[in-house]
Amino acid sequence: MQSQEIEITILPDGRVEYTIKGVKGAACETISALLEQLGKVEKSEHTGEYFADETQVDVTVAGA
Repeated sequence: MQSQEIEITILPDGRVEYTIKGVKGAACETISALLEQLGKVEKSEHTGEYFADETQVDVTVAGA
């Protein structure tokens, strides 16, 4: 199984950027929707992986 990760960068001005890696196709949008609940989205871009064949990804959020 290919590694899947989220790279998160907090910029000096407080903005947050993230890149989802190892998730192909529209499955990354499920993860993005979760992260976007944390604040206002100013810009969104799809990587090359978005346009690749999809793989099954299960996302579970526990707590709160």
